[in-house]
Amino acid sequence: MATRYRPEITAWFTSTRTNNGNQCVEVRFDGHAVHIRDSKFRREPGHRPEAQPVITVGAGEWMAFLDIVRGRAATTPLTAHTTADGHTTLRHRGTALTYTPGEWRAFVAGVRDGEFDRTALPA
Repeated sequence: MATRYRPEITAWFTSTRTNNGNQCVEVRFDGHAVHIRDSKFRREPGHRPEAQPVITVGAGEWMAFLDIVRGRAATTPLTAHTTADGHTTLRHRGTALTYTPGEWRAFVAGVRDGEFDRTALPA
């Protein structure tokens, strides 16, 4: 039997620390999957929604990644690299999403507040 998580399914959401929702790390829970995208993509008139890059990971990998963001030891194929100018790039299986320093700070604050956690439900 597959593990279920709470929340099980959500719409796209961002940290409550984001300013207006137009420049942020967006996350959506869908059963075991966690989808991540960059809201800046939709601001460009020439971008087609179906072409938007999305990173998808499993719930366990997501929680390990959140541990890393919180400064705890963990390993996961989903990585984040922050450059000297403060931009952070998430990478997973050939897909990369780059966030501004402000976007990343808002996301990290939300992670620290538990806004992006998934809880495994007992079988």
